[in-house]
Amino acid sequence: MTVSLKNRERIDELQRNGYRIIQDPDRFCFGMDAVLLTGFAHADSTDRLLDLGTGTGIIPLLMEAKYHCAHLTGLEIQAESADMARRSVELNDLSGKIDIVEGDIRVADTLFPAAGFDCITCNPPYMIGMHGIQNPDGPKAIARHEVLCTFDDVARVAARLLKPGGHFFLVHRPFRLAEIITTLVGRKLEPKRMQLVYPYVDKEPNMVLIEAVRGGKSRMSVEKPLIVYEKPGVYMPEIYDIYGY
Repeated sequence: MTVSLKNRERIDELQRNGYRIIQDPDRFCFGMDAVLLTGFAHADSTDRLLDLGTGTGIIPLLMEAKYHCAHLTGLEIQAESADMARRSVELNDLSGKIDIVEGDIRVADTLFPAAGFDCITCNPPYMIGMHGIQNPDGPKAIARHEVLCTFDDVARVAARLLKPGGHFFLVHRPFRLAEIITTLVGRKLEPKRMQLVYPYVDKEPNMVLIEAVRGGKSRMSVEKPLIVYEKPGVYMPEIYDIYGY
């Protein structure tokens, strides 16, 4: 399907099922963290999935391509990003499979039925506070900083919207790991899997991938580290596999 592009927008290939995505480099383009999250996550073809803070829809598109969920929904508060996500869904002829809803994560439990989803994904804002923000209302600030919601907001609505035994997948920063686990456990989202992501084998991790289960028992496995680069400009084989190259 052909869709119209607005000023500064471009269409990028996703290397999965021939899917493409509309992005505006002046706003916020998806990064490796979203792609790695879809590689770490898992879902069944019968699952209903919700992506909190979907941006331009990258995670629902990749989850559909990889796992063919029964239905996927992306929730996004920024009107321009939600519009790009909707047009990307149309571009890939997925309007019957993926819905994009414009709304606030903090009230997501009023927008969707309780226990209505088998899986929830989220690539939330990582940074606390306003340090370094030039424009708190700018799309990049909203995506990166907890301007419009906190991690506890995300965990609270995920716990409310997941079915008992449902899976919550997120990517975050290791420096907040203690807070993340404490918050998840407090919301009855039991961490079950964790994987640290390292840019190089001799560097500190800069991402953490976590799977939690609503009402799960207390036992977590830590998977082997995921190394991104073999050397500058060259991914490790596992990264090429995740990207689908």
